[in-house]
Amino acid sequence: MNARKVLKIIGKILTLVFIIASLVVAYLIYSKYNFNDYVKAEYNRGISEFERDSKVKYSESNSYKIHSEQYNDAMFYKEIPVSPNTVYKVTCMVKTENVENETEGTDSGAHICLNRTMEKSVDITGTTDWTKLDFVFNSKDKTMVEVGFRLGGYAGNSKGTAWFSDFTIESGSADTSNTWNFLCLLFDNVNVNIPYDSGDQNIKLHLSEEDKQDMKACIERFKSSLSELSKGKINAKYEVKEVNKEITTMSYDKENGYYVSPMDVREALDTYINQGKYDHIFIAFRTGDINSQNAIPVNDWIGLGGMQYRGIGFSNIRLPNESNNYIYKYDTRINTFPEEVFIHEFLHTLERNSEEYGYEVPELHSYDYYGYTDQKLVGLKQWYKDYLNCEISSSSGRIGLNPEIFTKKPAKLTDFNLSIELPYLKEPANIFEEIGIMFSKLIKMFSNSNNQDNTNETIDDTGIGNLQT
Repeated sequence: MNARKVLKIIGKILTLVFIIASLVVAYLIYSKYNFNDYVKAEYNRGISEFERDSKVKYSESNSYKIHSEQYNDAMFYKEIPVSPNTVYKVTCMVKTENVENETEGTDSGAHICLNRTMEKSVDITGTTDWTKLDFVFNSKDKTMVEVGFRLGGYAGNSKGTAWFSDFTIESGSADTSNTWNFLCLLFDNVNVNIPYDSGDQNIKLHLSEEDKQDMKACIERFKSSLSELSKGKINAKYEVKEVNKEITTMSYDKENGYYVSPMDVREALDTYINQGKYDHIFIAFRTGDINSQNAIPVNDWIGLGGMQYRGIGFSNIRLPNESNNYIYKYDTRINTFPEEVFIHEFLHTLERNSEEYGYEVPELHSYDYYGYTDQKLVGLKQWYKDYLNCEISSSSGRIGLNPEIFTKKPAKLTDFNLSIELPYLKEPANIFEEIGIMFSKLIKMFSNSNNQDNTNETIDDTGIGNLQT
């Protein structure tokens, strides 16, 4: 073999080695930063780091890592197709290291969410080993949703490191009966510090046995009244539970004063929500005698609704006075509709659900516009009846709640006893699939210079939903 042929063979070998080495380097870089069609997004751009981790992982695939040295709201998400009015469950494994929230007690940390909404799973903070997270939701009127895996949240920023792995999504069978399962939590004690100009005032309040009996009587009347007022279109089952753990924090806004948000009682709520069977939650607690200094400023409301926690409607029921109060007592001379606050606050949830499903519905507080008045003994009972039965007279005909909303309840874990796994969050099965995806992305990138795939976007801050009395 002459020298020219030897040099030619060596040249081919070196070229092949170079090509292989280049492919290996390209694959290593790709495997570190490839997010498989997930879009990376931050509220404060450039603060968080996104990468695939080959060292800290739960299974064969590299985990997805978000690291925020400073407080930020960061996530990666994927748009997936969904069928309207269908329940879905997303799961993943999460591991965290030194995750902390900028503001203590906020609904933030490592979690699963729907981008551009406040629907989310529970949060994981601190330093934890691999933990399974479940997140259930109803697609409502949507045909596409963005499923996100997040470190932070709409409620506040977080910092630290979170690893996500082993994503799955499955569809279930929604409970479409017209019977809703209510939970009423009676908080025995309130022990909060309220700031005043002269300094914090500690207020301690306690539910009496008479208070508890009033609440139990009211929710029993709520059950029968809901069926009666809706002409059987919606029915209720309920459980009443006493909570010995004190309410030690209260949220505040200018419109409503102090109220109990889901985050103020998150531990108690999670205990019951994890059972996966409730469709709406009332919490009842004392706020003190409005005629004395031992009271919590609440801006003249006895019920507060329009809130939700983990996709479930959440309402406050306030007991304002120590004694001689007939708000929650049935009396033929004073009040024959003591369950009104329960009806009213639940209707706020149906009002909110209607809007999220795309139904037009009159505003619950617009009764005077349509000629209804708050009457002696029965309050707004006729308004609620017509609202529930779509019998409010208007210039465009009869309006009110669409009866379909009575069967559209929150997604629950019990909806997934028989479920179908979907492929939308699947990882590539092997290295050959990954390489194939890598080359297809390179071709797509070169053929479309405007492609935005896998670039960091900015998270929109949509704020917190409105509370309603």
